[in-house]
Amino acid sequence: MAKHNLQNTIALIERTPATLNALLRDLPEEWTHRNEGPGTWSAYDIVGHLIHGEKTDWIPRTQRLLEFGESKPFDKFDRLAQERDSKGKTLPQLLDEFARSRSETLAELKKLNLQSADLAKRGMHQALGSVTLSELLASWAVHDLSHLHQLSRVMAQQYREAIGPWTKFMGVMQCQGHSE
Repeated sequence: MAKHNLQNTIALIERTPATLNALLRDLPEEWTHRNEGPGTWSAYDIVGHLIHGEKTDWIPRTQRLLEFGESKPFDKFDRLAQERDSKGKTLPQLLDEFARSRSETLAELKKLNLQSADLAKRGMHQALGSVTLSELLASWAVHDLSHLHQLSRVMAQQYREAIGPWTKFMGVMQCQGHSE
């Protein structure tokens, strides 16, 4: 089992904006605005969700944990805030906003100069209970990867019919989702 390594987390999450930009910018809306049906997200929605996380999740929770420990739980995360926050914005605008927001949160994270003792500190999550800062930050990397996986699945589903019998050879077509 791999132990969390903060430098490896940073190395991964600093690449997410460029990865999304390379994959999504200037694609036709058929690729970026379609979802898998009611209650599912498009590529556009995923980028909006990631922006909301930059503003309200990773650094705010890190700061709360460091300041209050387990005595003050994290604020509840609004998983659907992108529906409100992204209204009227284009995908290129969202990609630019995400790149800026991620750059700012990474600068904040690096400024904290976290040490091993900091990473072992505990905070309180409403649903999960007591969590360490190390677990929170490792989750940031896996959260990015989960949404990159979701993005590839949502986009691949657009060609479910078009690929005909090859569906059985494409693992992404067998995936039914990524989280509760």
